[in-house]
Amino acid sequence: MKIILVTCAIIQFEDKILAVQRSETMKLPLKWEFAGGKIEEGESEIDCIKREIFEELNIEIEVKERLTPVTHQYPNFKIKLIPFKAEYLSGELKLKEHCSFLLADRNELINLDWAEADLPILKEFIEL
Repeated sequence: MKIILVTCAIIQFEDKILAVQRSETMKLPLKWEFAGGKIEEGESEIDCIKREIFEELNIEIEVKERLTPVTHQYPNFKIKLIPFKAEYLSGELKLKEHCSFLLADRNELINLDWAEADLPILKEFIEL
């Protein structure tokens, strides 16, 4: 089974962290996740995360640090999720694919119903 390479960003808005909720029509409907998307051929991880965040959320970010990637097997597909810590730079947040978003404190994030691949990333981030 082919592994899908996906980047995601833990985006800091001052003292809050952005989480986004998948829409009912997406794979893993209504699960929470850190925004991001698939790496296109010839694209770097950093270019991918900046492009995906702009495409999905209409905002510009500054990528700060790469965290530990997570490989996760879902029933029908396998992903390698490559997380980055980032800071919000500019733009008005507009959801293009997701149905909801939340700006939360680190410890509030734990209470959401996360996509399974995001859980180890959330845990590493909270323990930083």
